[in-house]
Amino acid sequence: MVAIKALACELPAKTDTPLARWQCPDLARAAVEQGIAASISGTTIWRWLSADAIKPWQHRSWIFITDPDFRAKTERVLDLYARTWQGTPLGAEEYVISADEKTSIQARCRCHPTLAPGQARAMRVNHTYGRGGAVAYLAAYDVHRAKVFGRCEQRTGIDPFMNLVTQVMSQEPYASAKRVFWIVDNGSSHRGQKAADRLTSAFPNAVMVHTPVHASWVNQVEIYFSVVQRKVVSPNDFTDLTQVGDRLRAFEDRYNTTAQPFQWKFTTSDLDDLLARLDRHTIDRQEQSSIAAAA
Repeated sequence: MVAIKALACELPAKTDTPLARWQCPDLARAAVEQGIAASISGTTIWRWLSADAIKPWQHRSWIFITDPDFRAKTERVLDLYARTWQGTPLGAEEYVISADEKTSIQARCRCHPTLAPGQARAMRVNHTYGRGGAVAYLAAYDVHRAKVFGRCEQRTGIDPFMNLVTQVMSQEPYASAKRVFWIVDNGSSHRGQKAADRLTSAFPNAVMVHTPVHASWVNQVEIYFSVVQRKVVSPNDFTDLTQVGDRLRAFEDRYNTTAQPFQWKFTTSDLDDLLARLDRHTIDRQEQSSIAAAA
C-alpha cells in the first residue's frame, strides 16, 4: 500500500510512463510492471488513495510571482476593500470600483434548437453551431455598493475602456464624489502610469490602482465575470450578437436588484502567510536542487 501511494505521488514521466497524470487503472498496471504487487485492481488503489485524499488524476495550474512590488500593490487593493487608503479610512463620499473586460463572448448559433430539461433528462444543446461573431463585455463593479455597470463593445482597447469610465463617472454618486478608486489589472487598455494619468485627466476625482502583474484574482470584478459565465454565457446558444448584448444588459438589471457585496476574506495577514509559504517553498526547492547538483 505504501509503495503504491508513493508511486501515485510521483509524476508518471519519472517512471518513463507515457502519461500526463495517473489514473487508478494506470497505477494498477504500473504496480504490477514494477513488481510492487503480483496483481491489484484499480478499485483497490482508488480505495487506498481515497483514505489519504490523494488524487493524482487532478491538477491545478499556478504561476510564479514576478512582480517585484507584489506585496505593496496587493496590500493597496486589500486595504481599499477594507475601506482604507494609505492608512486612512475612506469617507462616505469615496468609492471603490473594480473594473475589467471579458473578451470574446461569442454568439454561437446552434444548428438545432436547444431542448429544455425534462424528467431524468438534462438540457440538451446541439454541438454544431454557426459563428455569429464575438463581443467584448466591459464591467465596473462598485465593491461596497454591489452595483454593476456594464457595456458591450466590438473590441477592447483604450477607447472602449474610457467609454466605460465615462458611463460610470458621469452619474451620481461618482460624478460629485471626493474620490473614486478604479482597481484594474495590467491589461493593455489600462496599463501603467499613462493610463492612470489619462484617467485623472478625464476625471480629476478618479484614482487608478493596479493589481500586481498576473494577479487578476485580486480584482473582485472577476468574481462577477465568473457569475456571468455560469449563468448567462454557458451553454452558449445565441441567435446573434444583439441577443448577447440584450441578455447581458438584462442580467445586469436582474443582478443589481438583489446583489450583496462579496464576502471578501483574503486580508493582508493572509497575504503575509501566503508570501511566507512561498518563501519556504522556494528555499526548499533551492536546497533540493543544490543536493541534486552535488550528487
